[in-house]
Amino acid sequence: MATISCPICTVDDVLEHKDKYECMTCGHEWDKEVTEEEDADEERVVKDAYGNVLETGDVVQMIKDLKLKGTSKVLKSGMKSKPIRIVDGDHEIDCRMDGVSIALKAQFVKKVQK
Repeated sequence: MATISCPICTVDDVLEHKDKYECMTCGHEWDKEVTEEEDADEERVVKDAYGNVLETGDVVQMIKDLKLKGTSKVLKSGMKSKPIRIVDGDHEIDCRMDGVSIALKAQFVKKVQK
């Protein structure tokens, strides 16, 4: 395990609490950060409107009409996408439909069986 040092005084004399660290020399306290190892363990699972797990490369189909904000285009029910990409954020899916690159929420699509 790597030695933790204070970000203020750079001394290695640090107390570890449940949710924070505390420097015994200067008294500075800071929150524990999630390490990359812990973050890698929590893989995001994205499911479509019917509970099917979506993965990068799947093809999805719209289940209801959606108007694209800022345009006059409407994504019609039944319209299929090119292979999707799963991303972080509120809109979990990046894809192309009707020649337009868009971000969609998974609740408005269903997975097309190959």
